This record gives sequence, C-alpha cells and structure tokens, in this order.
Amino acid sequence: MEPENLTVLLKNHPFLKGLADKHMQTLLSCVSNVRFQEGEYLSHEGQEAKNFYLIRSGRVALEIDAHERGTLRIQTIGENEVLGWSWLIAPYRWRFDSCALEQVRAFSLDGVCLRNKCDTNPEFGYEMLKRFSLIMAQRLDATRLQLLDMYGSRPGVR
Repeated sequence: MEPENLTVLLKNHPFLKGLADKHMQTLLSCVSNVRFQEGEYLSHEGQEAKNFYLIRSGRVALEIDAHERGTLRIQTIGENEVLGWSWLIAPYRWRFDSCALEQVRAFSLDGVCLRNKCDTNPEFGYEMLKRFSLIMAQRLDATRLQLLDMYGSRPGVR
C-alpha cells in the first residue's frame, strides 16, 4: 500500500481522527496491513501483547475464560474500532482472547515501536495515552455490563 494511501486510510479511522500530522508521521513507521480468517485468534490471554489493531472490516469477539462457566464474551468489536491496549501497560500481556467471527481486515500497530516513540516524544505519548484511556474505559464498561447481565442487579444497590 502506498504511504499516501495508508495515511489517508489511517486519518479516516475514528481512533486517529484529528491526530496532528506530525504525530501521524511518527505512527506510520509502526503500521502494517493484516487479515485474519474466521475462527483465527488475534490474541490469547496471557501472551505477550506486541501490537494492537485498528479494525477496518469484520467482527472480533473479546472473550475471557471463566473456568467452570466456560468462555464468556465480553464484547464484540467491528469496523472502525480498536482492539488491544495491553501493549501500552506493563507487563504487556493480553488480558483476553480475541477471535475473528468473520474475515477481518485491520491495521496492526507495533506496540514496541510505539512505546519507544512514546518514550522519546512525550507529546506523542500523551496523545496516545489520552486515546487509549477511552478504549480502556469502554472495555471496563463492557465487562461491567456483562457482569450485571450474568449476576443481575440488586434493587437499591448501585
């Protein structure tokens, strides 16, 4: 993919909307284009989180192993969403499994490359942290809703 086309596609992804051109240039050297087939895993809980994904098309199930209860789907994400924040926070391990529910096209961003750029460019690092804080909050909300659905809520308790 030509660099200018890649830049346009990245700029149009909601996660990167409004990212300053200088930060986009910083990010470009860490990006690759990837595909996953239906049933293929993008991540496994506990494995090293080396990257994250900007989903271009397809759907991905985020799941956790609840031991005796089996696998619980926390959330399903799709086009224009982000998969992964574990690359950003030590010990850099995936906190869930993610499985393609259909063919997935995505941009893969190298987490080690980005961490190095964040360390050497605090302004870029802060911008990435602000954006990923929103993703982490969304995952926590999804988990909370899953727990409420699973265990029910008690009247009068919030």
